[in-house]
Amino acid sequence: MTLSELVNLYRLRAGDFGQPVALSAFSLSQAETERLFSAYEEDYHISRFFHFTDGNGQKFSINGFSSTHVSIDAEIQAIL
Repeated sequence: MTLSELVNLYRLRAGDFGQPVALSAFSLSQAETERLFSAYEEDYHISRFFHFTDGNGQKFSINGFSSTHVSIDAEIQAIL
């Protein structure tokens, strides 16, 4: 999934930037979710716009850290 596709899907689920969305809401398998978000989290130019939290819900390992939700800053639009 391209970054642009991911951001569009995020916005559909969140309604607006900055709102937490369950990682499970992206309708990917556990492995796909972990691989996709870990890859984007490793890229400094992208990861600074992603904020992962660990709360209630299905747990995912994003680069070794337990996460349930992600929020994305609106400023990510500058690199799309």
